[in-house]
Amino acid sequence: MIRHAGIKKARIGNASLTILSGAIAVIFLAPILWSLAVSLQVEGRQITSVWDWFKPPYTLQNYPDIIMNSEVPLWMFNSLFIAVVATLLTVFLSAMAAYAIAKIQFRGSRLIFFYFLLGLMVPGEATIVPLFITVNGFDLIDTYPGLIFPAIAGSMNLIIMVTFLRGIPNELIEAVKIDGGNHLTIFLKIVLPLSKAVLSTVSIFAFIASWNNYLWPLLCAMSSSKFTLPIGIPTFAGTYTVDYVKPLTANMVASIPMIILYIIFEKQIVQGITMTGVKG
Repeated sequence: MIRHAGIKKARIGNASLTILSGAIAVIFLAPILWSLAVSLQVEGRQITSVWDWFKPPYTLQNYPDIIMNSEVPLWMFNSLFIAVVATLLTVFLSAMAAYAIAKIQFRGSRLIFFYFLLGLMVPGEATIVPLFITVNGFDLIDTYPGLIFPAIAGSMNLIIMVTFLRGIPNELIEAVKIDGGNHLTIFLKIVLPLSKAVLSTVSIFAFIASWNNYLWPLLCAMSSSKFTLPIGIPTFAGTYTVDYVKPLTANMVASIPMIILYIIFEKQIVQGITMTGVKG
């Protein structure tokens, strides 16, 4: 009797959790579905209620218009280029720095690691003014290097990698040293192959952070040819103050790369977030 009651409670709990999860999913999907519906509407149509956005007639002409007659494709290229380059540099440099801190015994290694931990306590907005002065001093404002380099200096990625690399047995590294391997050999042939999981995690976080970055590109990109999507889309939408069709079409076009990437790397994204949560 007690067993049946426990099974019944478990079923009720699972059903409640399913209903709650479905409701949350609908809440998150509603803006996306609304944007998609609006992007398929005829421009200039009179709207009297929310439901009018979902009524026919529909058209796909808005998408070629945005792709062919606006700077959205250029902004998409800028976002992808900056995010990919920043991610590659972040992963490689963070991995090298993490290896030095975690596996090379030198004076002050703990102090350096503590310094990066302190970096987590400083909000990015507090460093914007000195960052702008520094980048401007190197004459990198409104350039791709100026948009990329500040994105590779985050503390979180380094801390994640240091925490992971400390779990690699020192005996393995010592065995390679006995066989004549130097630090470069250890790093390239031992550490990196064993760190695929954490490298994937850092890559995901670095790419998403660069793709969604708004404040720094807003200050650094002076010309529309260097705008990224978070900067360009609001500017584009500002030219259409009455009709929502073209701005939301632009948003849907801008969302396509991230949707494709998520579909392809869904497993890695979930594993990366899970692993980071466990480490925390």
